[in-house]
Amino acid sequence: MAKLKDHYLNPDKEKDKAEAFKLALGYTSEHSELLIFQVLENLRVCEAIPKGDNGWGLTYEVVMNLTGANGKTARVITAWIDDKVNNEMRLTAVYIDGRKKK
Repeated sequence: MAKLKDHYLNPDKEKDKAEAFKLALGYTSEHSELLIFQVLENLRVCEAIPKGDNGWGLTYEVVMNLTGANGKTARVITAWIDDKVNNEMRLTAVYIDGRKKK
């Protein structure tokens, strides 16, 4: 989960993703623990959609609605892998869903 703080909320590493989290939910690197907590809590109630095996393990997508530090709610997409090599489930990506609602 360090990837959330070190990459996705860090504008020096992932400028576009960090800006999206800041604008949509008010999250910066100072809010990483809250974001991690929300993601883990939502894993309990959101469906994990299998996306196939990429050769390293079965991958999943979990879509969740999170309410941020600014009080706004946004759709967040997380990607996970059941890593065959390390025998662990781990986060591979997290981002704000920027698609327009239909």
